[in-house]
Amino acid sequence: MAYFEVKDLSISFGGLKALNNVSFEVDKNEIFSIIGPNGSGKTTIFNVINGIYKPGKGKVLLDGENLIGYTPDKVARKGIARTFQNIELFTNATVMDNLMLGRHIRMKSGIWSGAALWGRGSRVAIEEIKNREIVERIIDFLDLQSVRDQFVANLPYGKRKLVELGRALALEPKILLLDEPSAGMNTEEKEDLNIWIKDIKEEYRTTILLIEHDMNMIMGISDRIFAISEGEKITEGKPQEVQHHPEVIRAYLGEEE
Repeated sequence: MAYFEVKDLSISFGGLKALNNVSFEVDKNEIFSIIGPNGSGKTTIFNVINGIYKPGKGKVLLDGENLIGYTPDKVARKGIARTFQNIELFTNATVMDNLMLGRHIRMKSGIWSGAALWGRGSRVAIEEIKNREIVERIIDFLDLQSVRDQFVANLPYGKRKLVELGRALALEPKILLLDEPSAGMNTEEKEDLNIWIKDIKEEYRTTILLIEHDMNMIMGISDRIFAISEGEKITEGKPQEVQHHPEVIRAYLGEEE
């Protein structure tokens, strides 16, 4: 049984088929990238996986459990975290506060126990300290120490992308969905991001599904690549195999081999 599997996924919008019987399997602790031209269905796959869209048919299986029909918060509780093409952060909150929000599904204290917080020795205070320690490690890991107490609204775009990545990591996900994480970054930031994604795989033992248009990045960090066009699979395989596939060259690069 595959660790993570998308099986026969189909979904339509107003009669337009966005995905048509899309299937793939992802191994544990693998970087699995999805490529294709704009409008090919890449982000739709992510939206189905994390419960934003419900498909017409198909399954999304994590350790054999079908996640179709689960709400996004329940998908997150099952261990799937995500970043978005368009950054979704609380801009009037600090970096630390945004990352702490990523810990919400791990916190056990409710409103009444929280109201009873009277000192550092209380259960709620101990839980708060533990979660802050986890977030501090993520801040160190992503080299965000210099901006930890700054409001997100005051950060450059590249730093905001890192904060969103950090918030997703704060969920301690089994599977991390990264939707164009390098978009808007400069060359140096992209190089650092490459290293961090590899380190997330190794240090956090996280399985990563990646959507990205930067082909140099894709070829450099992917274990396997899934190519899609107009909602249908083109091919799947190792980076070099996919890169030289004639249909990928035509559909994704707009060239003839």
